[in-house]
Amino acid sequence: MTGAADSTDQCNDVGTVCASPQCELNGTLASADDLRALALLNYGHFTAMQISGGRVRGLDLHLARLDAGTQALFGRPLAADRIRGYMRTALGARAGDASMRVTVYSRDFDRDRPARPSQVDVLTTVGAARQVSTTPLRLKSFLHERVLPEIKHVGTFALFHYRRLAQLAGFDDALFAGHDDAISEASVWNIGFFDGSAIVWPNAPALPGISMQLLQAGLREQGVAAVSRRVAMGEIAKYRSAFLTNSSCPVRPIASIDDVELAVDPELTRLLEACYASNPLQAI
Repeated sequence: MTGAADSTDQCNDVGTVCASPQCELNGTLASADDLRALALLNYGHFTAMQISGGRVRGLDLHLARLDAGTQALFGRPLAADRIRGYMRTALGARAGDASMRVTVYSRDFDRDRPARPSQVDVLTTVGAARQVSTTPLRLKSFLHERVLPEIKHVGTFALFHYRRLAQLAGFDDALFAGHDDAISEASVWNIGFFDGSAIVWPNAPALPGISMQLLQAGLREQGVAAVSRRVAMGEIAKYRSAFLTNSSCPVRPIASIDDVELAVDPELTRLLEACYASNPLQAI
């Protein structure tokens, strides 16, 4: 089988990748030593977004995600005003579109006493806007359940490992299902299905992605039927179409899952894109 999309052409919701990203820690230029704890301990969480003219779609959701993740991992809140201040500083005079990743970790974190209260650091990385491809993807399924799936944490080893295995097998990306055969999410994506009358979101534990939340809000506003229910691997053929979504690629059609071919429906894609775009851009 030949993959439907070159791996270098895929959208990625893990972070900013560009020739010369701007990295700032707590509002000042980050040094290599500042990043040591993040590189060696790999304990923290993040959010990634696309910026247009200093504005972000779903900014309030990104801020809420960062606060919730900080409380879960470090036992303390993270004020929205603090994050927005760092975001504005990192953007500086940059005009036009950009990608941004905001990572929360702690240089004060004690791996031998992780329950000890520690101060948190905010790393803000800004780079070029992502080039979005809409080429339909072919997914290979794997048995995998993420640790703390509700948190967008920095433990991304398994995501890329399974993506690599999928590509070695001739597919484009990985889809995850649990021991109960229920589909949860893809490597760096949420997944949705269309049964011919309604959008179906799998209800297995998964990251509540920002783009998924924006799509859900847009669907409600447009009066499009949508439900959340169990989607089993053995039931994929019952669905007409499926799509992926993340903050870099709001809608990415799926061509197939394993050996099940799915219809690539341009009309459905346009509807979903319109629902996503109905959410306003919010000023940083």
